[in-house]
Amino acid sequence: MATDGSKIGINTRLAHSGNDPRDYFGFVNPPVVHASTVLYPDAAAMASRSQKYTYGTRGTPTMDALTLAVDALEGSAGTIAVPSGLAAVTVPLLTFASAGDHVLIVDSVYHPTRNFADTMLKRLGVEVEYYDPRIGAGIASLIKPNTKVVFTESPASNTYEVQDIPAIVKVAHAANAIVMMDNTWATPLYFRPLDYGVDISIHAATKYPAGHSDVLLGLVSANEACWKKLYEGFCTLGCCSGPDDVYQTLRGLRTMGVRLEHHQKSALEIARWLEAQPGVAQVLHPALESHPDHALWKRDFCGSSGVFSIVLNGGGQKKQHAFLDALTIFGLGYSWGGYESLAVPVFLGDRTVAKGSYAGPLIRMQIGLEDVEDLKADIERGLKAAAAAE
Repeated sequence: MATDGSKIGINTRLAHSGNDPRDYFGFVNPPVVHASTVLYPDAAAMASRSQKYTYGTRGTPTMDALTLAVDALEGSAGTIAVPSGLAAVTVPLLTFASAGDHVLIVDSVYHPTRNFADTMLKRLGVEVEYYDPRIGAGIASLIKPNTKVVFTESPASNTYEVQDIPAIVKVAHAANAIVMMDNTWATPLYFRPLDYGVDISIHAATKYPAGHSDVLLGLVSANEACWKKLYEGFCTLGCCSGPDDVYQTLRGLRTMGVRLEHHQKSALEIARWLEAQPGVAQVLHPALESHPDHALWKRDFCGSSGVFSIVLNGGGQKKQHAFLDALTIFGLGYSWGGYESLAVPVFLGDRTVAKGSYAGPLIRMQIGLEDVEDLKADIERGLKAAAAAE
């Protein structure tokens, strides 16, 4: 909302949320505050901690500028910034899950989340169970008396199944479980989890918010009911981010809207083009009409990002590697959301439920900000190399 109460557009909000230049002598950007110690005016103030900032781990003006901007996007009661996208997953799980609790996690989850659940959570006495990403309201059959958290991610990592978030939320809340969602793919620009009843919204800000492949940062936003506990967990774990990374993420946030528009447009054009290319058995992109969850995606989402997967028509790892090795513009590297295009092989062997049945090996593609025709030519090189490797 603007100061006069009128609605403002998303790019206007991105450009102006989080800090007021008048608070910093008119400078457009907030200062980068490097701080551990914060001084108190007297012993009474120190004893009561009756000032806004008490210690560097608990917040600074730089941190506030970012988290308040994210709250404006999410509609959240509060947001924490942590050192990585994985930390944005682990901090809320450690905060809300205890020994003896049952946690449901979507089987198509980001692999490091699964690894954390299978190692750390299980070692701490948390019962972890994976569920089919398309289960929807059927998740009621998996709820137990000790189910405390339902962890969602939509669309799914690498295979892009779309979850029926409102249906899952309804079942989870009826059982007094909270719902967390990794919303990195869509960002709050294209899906606002808290508007659909999700309690905790998680983002790897490393990706689209920062946007330049040079920052590691995670963001976790909570509704009013969960915010106090999330913030207490954040402070207890001491998992705070460095001020330079926080500042760079805020700077990236200012242009995220226009970058996402470009990613979306280019990715959709390439995805549609790929559907007609020889050697491609399937394109896994929920905004395509051919995607089995397209109607669900269209119901809930208002846009799509630049990441999707393709299924090669037959073959195995040799064909997959031939495709990747022939690329000259696409880099072979993990993460996504930066300005450059990337491609990686997809491995589904760790899944227990959502293994799927695919005609050939999968490759995940991040469509960057390069010219579409150049990216198409590069993909054609990969497809020709894959065909020759049969």
